[in-house]
Amino acid sequence: MPMSLQWLEASAAGLLGLLIGSFLNVVVYRLPKMMERQWAAECAELSGKEVATGEPFNLMVPRSRCPGCGHQIRWYENVPVISYLLLRGQCANCKIAISPRYPLVEIATGTLFFFCVWQWGATASGVAWCAFAAILLTLALIDWDTTLLPDDLTLPLLWLGLVSASLQWTSTGLNSALWGAVAGYLSLWSVYWVFKLVTGKEGMGYGDFKLFAALGAWFGWPTLIPMILLASVIGAAIGIAMKFTSGLREGGYIPFGPFLAGSGLAALFFGSETLRQMAGL
Repeated sequence: MPMSLQWLEASAAGLLGLLIGSFLNVVVYRLPKMMERQWAAECAELSGKEVATGEPFNLMVPRSRCPGCGHQIRWYENVPVISYLLLRGQCANCKIAISPRYPLVEIATGTLFFFCVWQWGATASGVAWCAFAAILLTLALIDWDTTLLPDDLTLPLLWLGLVSASLQWTSTGLNSALWGAVAGYLSLWSVYWVFKLVTGKEGMGYGDFKLFAALGAWFGWPTLIPMILLASVIGAAIGIAMKFTSGLREGGYIPFGPFLAGSGLAALFFGSETLRQMAGL
């Protein structure tokens, strides 16, 4: 492929990534709240109480508003990165500070999309890896905020990995992807039950099993060991640092999902083979 065309395709993907990143910010904020509403409705229904029906709340409605003053965000106040800079990181109405995480997520998504299309081109493989990166980033942020890894994201990620392997959109063979999914799930499931039997406590959630299974589907079973080692080392280092800086949340724990997601993104950037070599495998 000519270098100019490669740059054009990757740049277009990066711009699309900025827009997708803006939507991912919505997903990160709203999906856990949608789950909480669904659980509350199910509990009310099981207990025989009347299910409260309020204002529709999903990924599309209501329109985004300022959490401080309720100002409805206009389209030109929601242009990725640019609007944040023009508004100087403040609400256009009440001037309350807007978290810098919003533009950072947009930039991160744009960068990931640029990389995937630069690496695999504007092909089915490139699109599949863009989807992988977007879902993984979303899961990492949701888990960090809420300690939840929604099935609405982990299961599609798992199935997309298996389908991509089957259609040869990834370099992972279907056999390796299938056993990667099985080994990824069972390995953390086994650790969970051993830890629970020994301590009586739950060391992680079922969402971690599903996320690791999804990573196994994308990269194959041989890459599971270096990914879990990388996630564990980085997670332990950050956990110790947060403990010394009193940054740990109540209960003294940090979610493991973001570090699993980070190991998946590392495998995306550096390749499965590189991770295995680093781990001496």
